[in-house]
Amino acid sequence: MREEYDFSEGIKNPYVRSQKTTVTIRLDKATVDYFKSLSEEVSIPYQTLINAYLADCAARQRKPVLTWGE
Repeated sequence: MREEYDFSEGIKNPYVRSQKTTVTIRLDKATVDYFKSLSEEVSIPYQTLINAYLADCAARQRKPVLTWGE
């Protein structure tokens, strides 16, 4: 006979912490469309792809180079 277990009665692991934070950022349509198109090519959800790109930038400590015209 199989015993059923209700996971809601379990004890939460105090050592596990969520490593993700929900943020809201405004992206223009062209940027979102680019990542959506790229996501289809590599079979990864576009949000995951954007996160991976930003995580890579953070890991490599890349800084944007911006040139403003006068």
